[in-house]
Amino acid sequence: MSVLGQLRAGQLAGIRRLDLNEGLAEFPPEIFELADSLEVLNLSGNRLKALPHDLHRLHRLRVLFCSDNDFTEVPEAPGRCEQLEMIAFKANRIERVAAASLPPRLRWLILTDNAIESLPAELGRRPRLQKLMLAGNRLRALPPEMAACRALELVRISANRFDALPEWLPALPRLSWLAFAGNPFDDTPESLALQSQPVPRIDWQALSLQQPLGEGASGVIHRADWRAPQGTRPVAVKVFKGAVTSDGWPHSEMAACIAAGEHPHLIPVLGRIENHPQGSDGLVLELVDPVHRNLAGPPSLESCTRDVYGESARWPLATALRMAHGIASATAQLHARGILHGDLYGHNILWNGAGGCVLGDFGAASFLPRDDAARSRALQALEARAFGCLVEELLQQAEAPASADDRAAEPLLASLRQRCLASAPAERPAFAEIAALLAAAIGA
Repeated sequence: MSVLGQLRAGQLAGIRRLDLNEGLAEFPPEIFELADSLEVLNLSGNRLKALPHDLHRLHRLRVLFCSDNDFTEVPEAPGRCEQLEMIAFKANRIERVAAASLPPRLRWLILTDNAIESLPAELGRRPRLQKLMLAGNRLRALPPEMAACRALELVRISANRFDALPEWLPALPRLSWLAFAGNPFDDTPESLALQSQPVPRIDWQALSLQQPLGEGASGVIHRADWRAPQGTRPVAVKVFKGAVTSDGWPHSEMAACIAAGEHPHLIPVLGRIENHPQGSDGLVLELVDPVHRNLAGPPSLESCTRDVYGESARWPLATALRMAHGIASATAQLHARGILHGDLYGHNILWNGAGGCVLGDFGAASFLPRDDAARSRALQALEARAFGCLVEELLQQAEAPASADDRAAEPLLASLRQRCLASAPAERPAFAEIAALLAAAIGA
């Protein structure tokens, strides 16, 4: 029996989450029978154009997914749901966002891949707003009232029509993760970035794809064998999807990956794919030793902007110090090459269990302004706060000090965390300083 059938038969009483993906053209009224328990409602992947005006009868509803439907505007019904914290209307045909559609407790808003040209000033009166996903629209500005959103931590405005980055945005005290590539004001053309760090072209026919290694918003990664002139070697192959992602355009990610250059804590780019049968872009990357694993899981619905760590994610403080140095060193090189990673998170770090680590996933990367040193420093200060969050998590997951190295690492990391999390962005250290401090601490 389908989920809808179970719902209509009264078999889902008491559930907290409901996922309905059955080509629905109308909102099933039986959902209201779950009002006393339902907290997460996922209606993505249907043909919905409207929601019932009395949606607020779902008085416990905290999360609403309505992506991949046929909405042309964000309906006002969610705005009357007093407990609603997250709403997602990705990949619809939305042109209008009414002020009345924004629930009072809004923390997380996803409007990626629509046709929105403006946002209501009311968005600036949502003090709990932490995460705002707007990539792939037609926005030219953000409401200036949003300068009051002092809890805002993650913003995605890539692939829009901004002529300038809002002046107030980098000054927000908690903003840590920002993506803005693919806008007119992004004055470092991706072609220039690619020319600055040329890589070999690798014919698709020289690659034999094996098992998939992972899939992200921008593409799929496979293990592959590359029949190179020097002999066959194992590699990783990432083929990019053509559509806009939650972070922006895949070709922006590819440009940043190539422009990043070689570094012991970045995954080397071996070449750029040509002659793909569907014309897709792709990269050939060095195959990371399979002993590596993700340092953390991505944020949950509850954590919103902070990573989730498994029970087994534990390490000595001296190991945390080595990982912090590796990531700081890699990020310092990115900044020196004019790249803002935009997604400096534990879930984008692969580590080997002994302190060795690499930073990946350039999907949210943007190019820093070349001719505006003050703005460039302000944007780099956002990444310093992201690093402060990472250091905080490394400390939280660390084991009790068991050696002199551990005891020396703890106060250093705690001090660095405090400096990086400073409310005033100008007070945060630059990554060149961070990397040098940590290098000295590990004797590198």
